[in-house]
Amino acid sequence: MVAAQGYVTRARRGTADDVVATVRRLSCVQLDSISTVARSHRIVLGARIGPYPPGTVSELLSAGRLFEFWAHEASLVPVEDWPLFKRRMEEYREDRWVRRVAAEHPGELERVLAEISERGALGARHFEGRNKPGAMWGWKPAKEALEALFATGRLVAARRDGFQRIYDLPERVVPREYLEAPTPTDAEFYRGYIERAVRARGALTERGIVEHGRFRGQIRVVRPHLDSLVEDGIIRRVAVTDGGGPVLVAADTSPTSSGGPSGVFLSPFDNLLWERASLERFFGFHYRVEIYTRPQERVYGYYVLPLLVGDQLVGRADLKTERRADLLKLIAFHREPGVRWSPRLDDGLERALARLAAVVGVASIEHDGLRDPSHPRGAGA
Repeated sequence: MVAAQGYVTRARRGTADDVVATVRRLSCVQLDSISTVARSHRIVLGARIGPYPPGTVSELLSAGRLFEFWAHEASLVPVEDWPLFKRRMEEYREDRWVRRVAAEHPGELERVLAEISERGALGARHFEGRNKPGAMWGWKPAKEALEALFATGRLVAARRDGFQRIYDLPERVVPREYLEAPTPTDAEFYRGYIERAVRARGALTERGIVEHGRFRGQIRVVRPHLDSLVEDGIIRRVAVTDGGGPVLVAADTSPTSSGGPSGVFLSPFDNLLWERASLERFFGFHYRVEIYTRPQERVYGYYVLPLLVGDQLVGRADLKTERRADLLKLIAFHREPGVRWSPRLDDGLERALARLAAVVGVASIEHDGLRDPSHPRGAGA
């Protein structure tokens, strides 16, 4: 599972081609707006290819080499998978939310589409209207229309301005060969996405496959397509000696270990962390994102990144980037139960901090203190 992720094992700097290759290898990379350390996708990609030039992802969107869509969540996806996701785009056209937007704002979808067609790529700020105060997703009508058009494939994210989508017509961005490719059947969509998920993750449970693709209908919908892939010899079920359910692996691969990274921090939204039950089962790592937890109820901190050394999750760090001070601040580090301080752990932590600082693009690292996980609210060890 770790080897499939392709985490960096040596000092290197990534290129635009590396970004595309990594998104392709992972099948998709989740996007998230929180930038306490850096945007999640930058941490995810940096953990695999090292630091890469700012603005690369936006340039790749504009060049039609990547596109954004609802894969696991809002995600970066390799553009050659556009035809596969045409099936999901068609499903969104019958979605209750899309229908509600069209019903509540008559003519708004057509007006927004016409304006972008005439004026070129635009963001939500280029349209009149105000968001509804106090509502988490209280978007103005134009923003709702933009998102509905995006979900149905009638608009694409042509680039990012900061973290705001700039929308354009797909024919101006996506290569024609992918736009004109036939829409897959349900079976082709499920089989294609399931195979991509299994190859990208190395080994997945059935629940992990559902989580990877956010498949509606859960396991009962996915299982027939899984069974057909097994019958066709494309993936296979493998028993696990812990007595739990089997995992799915690509039929043409065998269990391997690259030794894993000497030390790398994982974004809270890293692909390896998506399916929490398997994370606890196979790594003994209980993980909950505490960003949305009230401060007094947090155990480990606000933006906590697990530390991977080799094939073990050995600890978690509460981190923050102080951009004005040009530094990465380690607020606290918690070892996992049973993990002792050792030269390997100390070296892994230092390497991970140095790698993350390079990815974030800051000059220095500040250690504010360490705390012992056996006393999560107590003094440092």
